[in-house]
Amino acid sequence: MKMPFIDLKSQFKSIESDIRKRIDAVLEHGQYIMGPEVHELNEKLAEFAGVKHAISCSSGTDALLLGLMAKNIGPGDAVFTTPFTFVATAEVVALTGATPVFVDIDPVTFNIDVEELRKVIADVENGTHPLCKDSELKARAIIPVDLFGIPAEYDAINAIAEEHGLFVLEDGAQSFGATYHGKRTGSLSHVGATSFFPAKPLGGYGDGGAVFTDDDETAKLMQSVMIHGMGEDRYQNVRLGINGRLDSLQAAVLLPKLEIFPDELVKRQQVADAYSERLSQIPGVTPPSLPEHCTSAWAQYSVLSEKRDAIQSALREADIPTATYYPIPLHLQKMFADLNYKQGDMPVSERCAAQIFSLPMHPYLKEEQIDDVCQVIAKAAK
Repeated sequence: MKMPFIDLKSQFKSIESDIRKRIDAVLEHGQYIMGPEVHELNEKLAEFAGVKHAISCSSGTDALLLGLMAKNIGPGDAVFTTPFTFVATAEVVALTGATPVFVDIDPVTFNIDVEELRKVIADVENGTHPLCKDSELKARAIIPVDLFGIPAEYDAINAIAEEHGLFVLEDGAQSFGATYHGKRTGSLSHVGATSFFPAKPLGGYGDGGAVFTDDDETAKLMQSVMIHGMGEDRYQNVRLGINGRLDSLQAAVLLPKLEIFPDELVKRQQVADAYSERLSQIPGVTPPSLPEHCTSAWAQYSVLSEKRDAIQSALREADIPTATYYPIPLHLQKMFADLNYKQGDMPVSERCAAQIFSLPMHPYLKEEQIDDVCQVIAKAAK
């Protein structure tokens, strides 16, 4: 039988009765929008992340959008982010009318390169960046991405942001549950955002997301934006907003999952350790590297190899699934063609995109399955 890439069935079997009870409660009270489960989830998410405010919403994409709209990011604003991520990170910038300005990545963590970030911000502020040729841009925000579950370097990023007066929005869609110097993701910048897409470490049974902050005013603004720019009541609209609410059924699913989440994070780390121990012995294969001051949520376990095609082919023949995140960096996507980036502008991102692939990763992966995966890789990498 084909090995699952992400095993949601085993997880469901372990908490099936709790999930069904929660869903039945929603069906009984009938408050499908902003029901009591949503408020309970918000309280527990805030407690878990170690912040004052957590606001669940309709998707990880909308979570990012809430943060940007609450800060009035818009036309003429430059938002600095990585091209090596899912399209939503930069898509939300463009949706506000602002301009995504791409910064290459660190070759080890795959997260935004701090020194490159410093240089690109200076270029925009000095008007020497190519994107400033046709229009003036004002540096306004940074969206670091915690790629594959490892937090970005927030001490340095926040220091740069403070120096330049920039808003920092943490894209923690893949890192919820991870830590940076002992602090949970979601609490590492002005606003944190995450996703509850089913494949995420904490995933629902549909779309969902959340934003996190310690700032009372920002929390109020994001809550308003989430519900059509609502003011004191539902028919008073004081700002442009979206329909970004999480429904009660998704909250009902996420609550039992959140209870077992700490244990699943431990198991994810055990799987990652088992992979790394074996793969580090295989020439031509580079397993991920976790900084000492971080823990990872291990949304994906991604490795580099110049023999990617041969390895993926061998794994496919053995009924072992893989995935490639992300084969086309965002600066080369047609969506952003008007920014006039070209091949060679982000060499590290482009090199990683040509070599990276991800292996099955979930808390229910068995040692013998990990052995099978690594044995196939060892043979194909020769």
